[in-house]
Amino acid sequence: MKAIYKLGILFSVISVLFSCKTDDMNYSDAAVAPVKSLYEPANNKSVKLLSSATASLYFQWEAVKVEDGGAALYEVLFDKKGGDFSKPLFTVVSDINGYSNAATITHKTLNKIAAMAGIEPGATGELIWTVAASRGMNSVLSEETRSLTITSLEGFTDIPDEVFITGEGSEGGAALANALPMKLNAPGEFEIYTRLESGKAYYFADRKSGTPRVFYSADGATLKESDADGSITATKTAVYRINLDFNISTISFTEIKSMGLWFCPSNSVLFNLDYQGKGVWTGTGVVNFKVESWGKDQRYKFQMETESKSSAAAVQIGTLNGTDSAPNASSDPSYYYVKVLPSVSQWDDKWKFIDAVDGKPTTISLLMKGDAQYTHTVTVN
Repeated sequence: MKAIYKLGILFSVISVLFSCKTDDMNYSDAAVAPVKSLYEPANNKSVKLLSSATASLYFQWEAVKVEDGGAALYEVLFDKKGGDFSKPLFTVVSDINGYSNAATITHKTLNKIAAMAGIEPGATGELIWTVAASRGMNSVLSEETRSLTITSLEGFTDIPDEVFITGEGSEGGAALANALPMKLNAPGEFEIYTRLESGKAYYFADRKSGTPRVFYSADGATLKESDADGSITATKTAVYRINLDFNISTISFTEIKSMGLWFCPSNSVLFNLDYQGKGVWTGTGVVNFKVESWGKDQRYKFQMETESKSSAAAVQIGTLNGTDSAPNASSDPSYYYVKVLPSVSQWDDKWKFIDAVDGKPTTISLLMKGDAQYTHTVTVN
């Protein structure tokens, strides 16, 4: 009886699965009508692409009917001028996982498509686009095709995943294996805090071994890829923040003239931190908390004096994760994480010292390393 019962259950399961499969087959075989009208963007529209991650272009078209009254799926197809979409350059699924008769396509995706069409960085060229509506195995192209003129980004189409600084003028020296990693701040955007040596060459590479891609700048502003031995020579021995943006092919330098502990109650730098090398500053001093009617004020952050293109500015470094409490022995390391602040202020984005710091010699280190989270340490001596 148990065997018959189990066979009955198995037969029921198989029947349900077969029934579902049959329904799916009926679903996938439903005929779908082609999209008759494309709405947005207008035919022959010209678009200058922006490097912002949020920049996008909106595509919309007329919804179609499906034989069984269900919903169709949509894709936007791109091709070169004169193409027939039999082998499209790129396909983008519409919004809402393909169910919307609209698609929001980022400028960075459009830039990728432009490169596939042979449009050089910073150049203007023409693409064509249309929409395919589908239901299961049935897919049909729109009756309309539109043209789109694109001015592509001036950045690299093949952006490296990692970037290192190397060469005789860098802190790691000429050996590629000792190259220092740059920090990835956003897609295509890299940063490093490091010392450069005057009169000595350095360059950027996408790996620490083998034959890397080499990047450099001839004018101190435009980032280029070298076919041979491109490099840069520092004109001054100093500590710099170097920023590379492969999205728009730029390089920028900011000299870090000093780094100090900013004590909020005094609204000033209490003592400086000396550069130790490879993105680390360390300083030792005595911090006396300010006595207020409500207790002792122990708030702090960092401030660096910078110079870029002969323009001096103060820049503050504060907490990555907002807090209004002092840490303790069980505090998460993320309490000490830092970020560069958009503006200078007395109190915003600060930390609080532990009580043991008050009146005692204390060593503070700021660590801005490319291969780790930017952070700092506080040690009571």
